[in-house]
Amino acid sequence: MPAGITIVGLGPGDSQYWTRAADSLLQQATEIYVGVTSHPSLAAVPAKICSLTEASPAAGDGPEQLAAEVVRLGRRETGVIYAVPGHPLEDAALPHIRALAEVQRVPLTLIPGLSLVEAAATAVKLETLRKLQIVHADEVAHLHHPPLAPDQPALLPGLSNPALAERVKQVLLNAYAENVTVTLVQGSAQVWSGFLAQLDQQTRFDEFTLLYLPADPGNSSLPTFQETIAHLRAPEGCPWDREQTHHSLRPFLLEETYEVLEALDAANPTALAEELGDLLLQILLHTQLATEAGDFKMGDVIGHIHRKLVRRHPHVFGDVTVNGADEVTTNWEAIKRVERATSNGQNETPPSVLDGVPAALPALAQALTISKRVVRVGFEWPTIEGVLDKLIEEAREITEATHPADLEAEIGDLLFSAVNLARWRKVDPESALRATNARFTRRFKRLELLATGQGKALTDMTIEELDALWEEAKVLEG
Repeated sequence: MPAGITIVGLGPGDSQYWTRAADSLLQQATEIYVGVTSHPSLAAVPAKICSLTEASPAAGDGPEQLAAEVVRLGRRETGVIYAVPGHPLEDAALPHIRALAEVQRVPLTLIPGLSLVEAAATAVKLETLRKLQIVHADEVAHLHHPPLAPDQPALLPGLSNPALAERVKQVLLNAYAENVTVTLVQGSAQVWSGFLAQLDQQTRFDEFTLLYLPADPGNSSLPTFQETIAHLRAPEGCPWDREQTHHSLRPFLLEETYEVLEALDAANPTALAEELGDLLLQILLHTQLATEAGDFKMGDVIGHIHRKLVRRHPHVFGDVTVNGADEVTTNWEAIKRVERATSNGQNETPPSVLDGVPAALPALAQALTISKRVVRVGFEWPTIEGVLDKLIEEAREITEATHPADLEAEIGDLLFSAVNLARWRKVDPESALRATNARFTRRFKRLELLATGQGKALTDMTIEELDALWEEAKVLEG
């Protein structure tokens, strides 16, 4: 046996799946180490079969510990043969073995075997390996959203036990429907097929189990959507889309944003999904325009906000400890101040807590943002009574204003004070006013119907009659 480490693939089943190179090595070897002793082809190996976990119990603690034991054995004068299911590249310990072997200058040789993935693809009658996504089940289990495009087929090797299957299912449900049909494969045979929601109820799991997720054409992915947008903007694409600019698309971005808000106000999940898609279209169109101009790409857009979220959540992605949402907000503002100071660079103007408040925000939303910003640095009434007194004061000053400019300023002050009151009472003023607008619209339309039912025109009615109809409309509309 050659010195160093030789990793040989056992294939997906019995010895008929061995490659010639693997067969030659396995028939001549006197000692073979394995991490998995239940592989069916081991019965055909004449050599002594040694379990790595029995030789060193620590090797069972994970891929890194197993790799350390393999490299230790490889440093012997006789070296080590490490046999793994499928192809050596499918073994979770291989990256760690490579790294340790390189550092310790231990020779490493790979003897290919038929892949578990290839056998599974044959078992589920996959027409081609093109676009097939392969992610180890253990990797998925450590995430919160699967690194998969649902509109492309996927295989998850290593679904070894029910507990792992339950965790994998929960992660997959963040992107896949409960009733998507999935298949469990062992070797070259299907052992179960059913709904994803039932996955963790099965018992057919071992080290050789793979989960197959078929492509779902009705469940698209971001790369597929980006391809569609790029196609629309291509020379052979749509004339209208090709004519668009950042400026020409601006009204649509605002319109779609408000339609999302309308769907939220209506508490309509179906409409919300549709309107969020329309809003996403605008984001992708602007990004495609920037890509064509060489300004930035989608990776820059996502990367910017991803880094910002990680940076501003050190209590999740770092070692900061917080006690409740208030401390999260305090830390968030402190981090933002550092960011603003950094971006300020050589600018002689000192950074302000109000830097970065979007000028294009609706007035109420902008007022709320300003109010929240200054409060976080201590500019605040000690009690809500101060806010109420200020509101009354501003209302009185409106009655005293005589000049149009003064009147406008005083009404603005009153509205700003009302926003402060809303903040104190934890009410979003923009949402509150939108709800009031919708409620008023419903009631007034009911008033119009009531008047029509009485054969009257609104313009011919007295204010007392209109007020009576209004009260009736309030009762009917709620």
